[in-house]
Amino acid sequence: MIIVMGKNASQESVEGVIGFIRNKGLKEHVSRGEERTIIGAVGDERVFRPNELERLPDVERVVRVLNDWKIISREADEEDSRIVIRGVIFGGVKRLDITADTDRAQKADAVFVDPFYLPARPYEKVDEQRENLRVRAIVQEISDLQKTGKPVIVRIRDVRQIDEALSAGADILYLGGSMMTNRTLLDEVGRLNTPVVLCKDKHHRVDDWLVAAEHIALRGNSHIMLGEAGTLSFEPEHAYRLDVDAIVRVRKVCRLPVIANITRLWHNDMPQEILYRLAAAAGVNGIISG
Repeated sequence: MIIVMGKNASQESVEGVIGFIRNKGLKEHVSRGEERTIIGAVGDERVFRPNELERLPDVERVVRVLNDWKIISREADEEDSRIVIRGVIFGGVKRLDITADTDRAQKADAVFVDPFYLPARPYEKVDEQRENLRVRAIVQEISDLQKTGKPVIVRIRDVRQIDEALSAGADILYLGGSMMTNRTLLDEVGRLNTPVVLCKDKHHRVDDWLVAAEHIALRGNSHIMLGEAGTLSFEPEHAYRLDVDAIVRVRKVCRLPVIANITRLWHNDMPQEILYRLAAAAGVNGIISG
């Protein structure tokens, strides 16, 4: 259940709603915007009726949300979420051009890097000296990109890489689709105040995607973006294609910014320029291209 407070609601009224929720055995999630405060009641909502809350001071309206994801829904707040990083607005009117080509960093709105990638060699013993050198190279790469003044999006592949990425100066953490069901990782980024891009995995439904984003929000991190990097293709030669349907649906029902990563996608033999326009037509807020 979502409780929308009036425009000029007092702190006392907000505390009154929170007290009511707690007395009923539920937990609250408070989101304070520029004009309104939105309170999510998390738990079994059957213990009270919406009109009980509507009678409380400064409550504008109460919305019973039927989906498993509530805080990030447009039912909770119709306006798009906006996340400002280094003066760049993610979720604003402008569609952002995000580059994975570091040579184009100055011309783009933001930069995407995947410095933690290593080919899987399970039979090899970890060389600590080599690993330390790799970490130093990662730190140097991110540090150099920060000098451009553009937001730096860093892909991580394990919960243990969070500290390394943040220490190196990452502005945004990017979680690939394979990380979407890693609850330990979602819990950890949920406790941060760092923006995060959560990608949908190739075989998951939109509802799974939004539930995972809600999981992060419930831990306290409201700086969430959704990432689309491809769904399964029926063509054997090309594993993934852009999930246009998923983008359109989440833009309709969810207020979070959506970022499309088309760097490794294929769609009906389309070159990247056309694929870029397809993602734009679907309504994304930013596009990562090569």
